[in-house]
Order: sequence, then structure tokens, then C-alpha cells
Amino acid sequence: MQTLTESVEPVRVTVVVGSNREGRFGPVVAAWLLDRISERDDLTAEVVDVADTALPTTFATDADAKAQLAGITPKLATADAFVVLTPEYNHSYPAGLKNLIDWHYTEWQAKPVAFVSYGGVSGGLRAVEHLRQVFAELHATTVRDTVSFHNAGAAFDDEGHLKNAGGADAAAKVMLDQVVWWGRALREGREARPYGG
Repeated sequence: MQTLTESVEPVRVTVVVGSNREGRFGPVVAAWLLDRISERDDLTAEVVDVADTALPTTFATDADAKAQLAGITPKLATADAFVVLTPEYNHSYPAGLKNLIDWHYTEWQAKPVAFVSYGGVSGGLRAVEHLRQVFAELHATTVRDTVSFHNAGAAFDDEGHLKNAGGADAAAKVMLDQVVWWGRALREGREARPYGG
């Protein structure tokens, strides 16, 4: 039984950067999020960027696919939790992100998934609603609170800093607090009893 004086292992969170389009804004949002995570001692982060992957859409596991998976799958498998960054394309999320998700199954199971979205007027929230359905099918638990950047390009300056950080920083704290709670609870659950979904 754990006492209050014992340290708790940080929650290992994999940040998934979900856009691979030319001129994408995702790295700016990812840098902001990783700064928020680095300020905490209850989280450690790894990054999976769909722009750095070349997974085929045919799901043929040839040598190239195996090489790509070797760099990605361990980061998903060892994660206690995920934060998925997504823009909104045509009222949904990018094809590259869907491809990355679909190449994996058990890696998502019984783990929390949080979302940071960005876009125009909707701030990417319609993409998040679609992703919630996908992750439910994968037996993942999506956390309630999100961070969304409406008119994201105008929200950051030319150096990638938020012009008015207060609201987004507060929203990130709430979301990451939920990631930590769910990450610890589900990690303990998986350790006590393997997930059988």
C-alpha cells in the first residue's frame, strides 16, 4: 500500500501531432503544449508526429511499414496516456491521423486520451467529436476537457508564443490534471488486472 510520502511515477504521455500537411500549424501548438507538460513533475512526454511517418494506407505489413512501426508502436505501447493534437479539415480530422490510429489497437486500450484542437471559427472541436467516437471503439477513455484554439494563426505571434496565454494555460492545466488522474487510475487498473476488452 502506498503512503503519502512515497513518490508516484509520473504519467507517461505520448503527444500525437496529427497533421502532415505542408505549411501545417501543428508544430506551433505542439511546442506550446510540450512547454506546459515540462512544467509539471507528474508527467513525462514523448512525441509521435504523423509527418515523420510513412505508413501505407493499405495496411500491408511490408519491410517499410515494419520499419515505421518500430519507431512508433513502442511510444504508444509504453504510454500511460495520450494527448492528440488535431486540426479540423472538412469538419473532421486528418487522414494521416486516422491512418496512424488504425495501424494500432491494443496500444490505445484502457488508457486516457485528451485532445488539443486548432482551426478557424470552430477551433477544431468538430474533429475532436469525431475522434471521441473512434477512441471509444478502441476501448480508450477520452477525458472531458479539451484545449481548443479558434483562429489559431492569429492567437500566436511570429515566434510561436500565445498572445493571450491565460485562458489556454488554465484550460491546459485542467485537461492535464484529468490526464494525470485517469493515467494513474488506469495504469493501476491494468497492473492489477489485464484489460480483456
